[in-house]
Amino acid sequence: MTIRVLLADDQAMVRGGLRLILEDQPDISVVAEAADGAEAVELARRLRPDVCLVDIRMPRLDGIDVTRALAGPGVADPLRVVVVTTFDLDEYVYGALRGGAAGFLLKDAGPALLVEAVRAAHAGDALVSPSVTVRLLRHLTTTPTTGAARSAAPDRPLSDREIEVVRAIARGRTNQEIAAELFISLSTVKSHVSAIQAKLTVRNRVEIAAWAWEHHLIGPM
Repeated sequence: MTIRVLLADDQAMVRGGLRLILEDQPDISVVAEAADGAEAVELARRLRPDVCLVDIRMPRLDGIDVTRALAGPGVADPLRVVVVTTFDLDEYVYGALRGGAAGFLLKDAGPALLVEAVRAAHAGDALVSPSVTVRLLRHLTTTPTTGAARSAAPDRPLSDREIEVVRAIARGRTNQEIAAELFISLSTVKSHVSAIQAKLTVRNRVEIAAWAWEHHLIGPM
């Protein structure tokens, strides 16, 4: 099965570079390019690509607004959006993840990680640049919880095993890595992830990780 990708970036050279990287893969095809955020939303809604790669700073609508429009809360049939940007700023990371992004990738992360992020999003997984994850975890584990600013506790408490899975997800582990670390089967990991999403009322692994960060379930890295 070919993964259909939409590229949204206001720089034609960047779009061209991303296209070359992605279309070098036998299972990925770029089906459209957008030079601004409004065009990205229109094309994505019309073409329904499997994954949208979206820059942060674009004319008309920025990447966070595009993410909310395509994948945010209240979107009936959300698309999978991965934000790809030069700007390594916490406000962009949080805006993207809270807007429903299935990943946050820095443009200097390299071709291999770009391809991995597209495949992860298509599979319903998520990928955040490792440097971003580490910095956020360090920041959030030293920042006091502010009560109302944090997500509420789930109505149904997580089991000890589910907490272990949440912590592993927040550290960027894949399902296969979690299975190996916890000595459980891959199908069991997937069942735990589904149960966690239901209990936390979140839609993807990125939101699970954000919940873990906000509730200080991860120690200093």
